[in-house]
Amino acid sequence: MTQPLDYLKETASQTAGPYVHIGLAPAMAGFHIFEKNFTNVVAGPNTRGEHIVIEGRVFDGTGTPVRDVLLESWQASADGKYNHPEDFQQKPVDDDFRGWGRICSDFETGVYTIQTIKPGPVPGRNGKVQAPHISLWIVARGINIGLQTRLYFSDEAAANAADPVLNLIEQEERRKTLIAQRAERDGKVVYSFDIHLQGDDETVFFDV
Repeated sequence: MTQPLDYLKETASQTAGPYVHIGLAPAMAGFHIFEKNFTNVVAGPNTRGEHIVIEGRVFDGTGTPVRDVLLESWQASADGKYNHPEDFQQKPVDDDFRGWGRICSDFETGVYTIQTIKPGPVPGRNGKVQAPHISLWIVARGINIGLQTRLYFSDEAAANAADPVLNLIEQEERRKTLIAQRAERDGKVVYSFDIHLQGDDETVFFDV
């Protein structure tokens, strides 16, 4: 006779680290097993659009940088076109632009960087235009399920004000946690974007 399943004990949960790099970004962990490694370089030298660098750190609830975090980025091209077969927009695909990146923070400083281009606006639900943004997925030790957030651009104030996703966030102060700040350094455009996992400055995360 089969016993009911309620007599079984729950399996202990396990966070993503510290072995996440071995499986997802082995080169960062010193294992050179892939012919091609996914990196933080999302845009090639011939990719259309404004080439930018995004940099920042991920902080835990105590304000300490998480030095072994892994992020994945997903974005549209400068034309607002995703390099994906389900994007049916009649826009050209930029063959030099991957649109997706896998990024590891520096093990010493905790700083992550993304070399990419500034995306164009894209249509959202009900045809409403979304402001230029980059989707980010964050995983690290201490996180049971990857966290999903977005990065918007400080120099797109008008587009941000009309963005249907940002407008779902009622508190204006909370919206600011999704805005990357623009600056120029050594002739390059650099956007700074820190992510706070907990605390007073906690970044807005989305349930997707």
